[in-house]
Amino acid sequence: MIRTEYRYETQKRDRLLVVRLFGEIDHHSAAGLRAELDELLLKERPARLVLELSHVEFMDSAGLGLLMGRLRLVKQLGGVMALKGANARVLKILTLAGMERFMEIDGLKGAEK
Repeated sequence: MIRTEYRYETQKRDRLLVVRLFGEIDHHSAAGLRAELDELLLKERPARLVLELSHVEFMDSAGLGLLMGRLRLVKQLGGVMALKGANARVLKILTLAGMERFMEIDGLKGAEK
C-alpha cells in the first residue's frame, strides 16, 4: 500500500477561510484531502475560500479534480474560491487545464464565475 502524507493548516476570519496545503496533491492524497476539506467547508460555510499552494510541490490530474470539486461545493454554499502562491510547475498545470476561467488564481488573470 502506498501511503502519501498530506497536511494543511487553516485560518479563519469572518467568512474568509484560508487553507494552506503542503506536500503533493496526487491520486494518493486527493481522497483524504477531499473528505477533510468537504467536512471543513460544510462546517465553516465560507463566503470566500482561498487555497494557499506555495507549499505544494506537485499536482496531477487528481489534484485538479480536487480543486474543481471544492469549487463546486463552495459555489453551492454561496461562496467563491481563489488559489494563491502556486509555484511555476503547478501554475503551468493550472494554466494548461484552463483553471483561470473558473476561479481567481494569483499570478494569472482569473475570473470568478
